[in-house]
Amino acid sequence: MSIAQYIKEIGRGPEGARPLDAAQARDLFGQVLDGRVTDLEIGAFALAMRMKGETVDELLGFCQALDERALPISALAPDRPVIVIPSVNGARKLPNLVPLLAMRLAQEGASVLVHGPRHDPARVTSCEVFQALGLPPCDTVASVHERWARHEPAYMATDVLHPALQRLLDVRRVVGVRNSGHTVAKLLQPVQGAPVLRLTSYTHPEFGALMSALAERSAAHLMVLRGTEGEAVADPRRCPRMDTWLGGVLQPEHSCAAQEGVLAELPILPRSIEAAATATYVQSVAAGAQPAPAPLERQVALLLGALAQLRQPHARRA
Repeated sequence: MSIAQYIKEIGRGPEGARPLDAAQARDLFGQVLDGRVTDLEIGAFALAMRMKGETVDELLGFCQALDERALPISALAPDRPVIVIPSVNGARKLPNLVPLLAMRLAQEGASVLVHGPRHDPARVTSCEVFQALGLPPCDTVASVHERWARHEPAYMATDVLHPALQRLLDVRRVVGVRNSGHTVAKLLQPVQGAPVLRLTSYTHPEFGALMSALAERSAAHLMVLRGTEGEAVADPRRCPRMDTWLGGVLQPEHSCAAQEGVLAELPILPRSIEAAATATYVQSVAAGAQPAPAPLERQVALLLGALAQLRQPHARRA
């Protein structure tokens, strides 16, 4: 079935466009991911949604179609929640500290899955930093389990975890703008068999409100934060607002407000954002040779507290 009927609804411009319900959005996005539409239709979909913006219902449908087609990754055990960190933006001005966040969480016993692109010509990806750390991307579920068993974070490239999503993300190189694939990539949930705490970030407050509404509607376990250059890691210079939702309920004890006032001191960071320099810094912090940035350690503490709550039997049934 063509998606033209849906494009007619969403492609009427910011004033005339009509939102889809969750079932329609699931059908549309499933057809796009399955390659059952033409390149022209994909371009029309990408641009229409870019102009209109996603609603909560549309994101619910998109995410359902997305997760149904992802490589399923089993948790090690029902009582071992998994943290899933999307890393689709990379570093442009500041060091990419997603690998440090993942390393610190893994050191504390958390099973951590990071996913994103292998390379970006304009940015330093988490994949490149992990490579420099001697942790190349995992190509199988077995290799993910091996990393978790060694208390190491696992990185899986999008082209392995979700090839159809990677094809949609690549559309940006043709049409020149981001599309809904970039939004739902930050919400991908491929792990089965245990509670999953996802991280997602925003730059504009209205997108943060949308993510919070989505967490509530879908009864999700989700940390929503103002990220660093689009990545779901606390800015090392100033602690951002971080809201943690468990079962769709905001958890004040696992959340924090944005840091206010004048900064008393700046953290010591690598002088270069290149992967090798960032990896050296991550190794130094992980080994205890120098302190981690306080905002990042605050994020680690909040996430560990949320994981402890998810380990409770009632949470595992949620």
